[in-house]
Amino acid sequence: MAQIPPRLKRHANIRVIAPALSLTSMSWSDIQQATKTLEKLGFSVSLGTHVNEANTFNSATIESRVHDFEEAFSDAGVDGILTVNGGFNSHELLERINWKIIKNNPKPLCGYSDITALNNALLAQADIISYSGPHFSTFAMKYHIEETINYFIKCLCHDKPYNILPSKYWSDDKWWEDQENRTLIPNQGWQVVNPGYAEGTIIGGNLSTLMLLRGTRFMPMPSECLLFIEEAGAVQFETFYRNLSSFSLMESSSQIKAILIGRFQKASPIDRDLLKALPRLNPFFRHMPIIAGVDIGHTYPLVTFPIGGKARIVASESNPSIEILEH
Repeated sequence: MAQIPPRLKRHANIRVIAPALSLTSMSWSDIQQATKTLEKLGFSVSLGTHVNEANTFNSATIESRVHDFEEAFSDAGVDGILTVNGGFNSHELLERINWKIIKNNPKPLCGYSDITALNNALLAQADIISYSGPHFSTFAMKYHIEETINYFIKCLCHDKPYNILPSKYWSDDKWWEDQENRTLIPNQGWQVVNPGYAEGTIIGGNLSTLMLLRGTRFMPMPSECLLFIEEAGAVQFETFYRNLSSFSLMESSSQIKAILIGRFQKASPIDRDLLKALPRLNPFFRHMPIIAGVDIGHTYPLVTFPIGGKARIVASESNPSIEILEH
């Protein structure tokens, strides 16, 4: 069992770091709103030294990002860590990080998308659970953020197991451009792609980012693992299928006992009929439970789940369930 970092308590100090996109990717009003939301939850907010550093790609140097990452873990005044946003280059930090510093100072780190590289490396290199969930920027959302906050609190602040449930509505709008006019879409519920039951250790996050770790020492593959994945933007089924099915080529592929697939964004053509084909296309998918359409990834609400934590999946057509057991 990986080490569970200390729970966030009231008055906890949240350090905001930018291992991918800089804080300059957020407007000043959104920075204020995110800070206000976290303070209402009882937390205080501090900023990493280099969060505003921005180069041509709106990101800081590798050295600056590594500094802020290590400092957030080693600073005794920091209780938890939120990433500013996603991006494309968190994986650049992995070879430069002093993982002994991280392992000796376990703290909850939360982010998603490109932060998948850090989430899974934390498990592989420091044996610490981290969290795929909202960025600091996510907390700038004024409306329809209640479910996202609820899962964040359940996962990082409490010890009890919790169930992931289908949301009644979801959204995939550019809320940061217009906070007042939001579009909510009725949820069809989950899709049981393949029935079955499994318990195990969670790995995963954004599939494209996770693929960067394959074949490296930063890719965790615990025995009896559950693969939680999601994709962003206009991803095509061919690309998604190729990346996902490539896990069958890993020597440790037999350790994957179930797959949980997050909801695709509206720009993607992947629908229920295409996902239904997975077990027919590849024998790898025929003998494991698969549930799709879950509120993880780049739509909202956004469920927080622990990379390195334990979960139970029941892929039953009549009553599917996902329970986070240890986080």
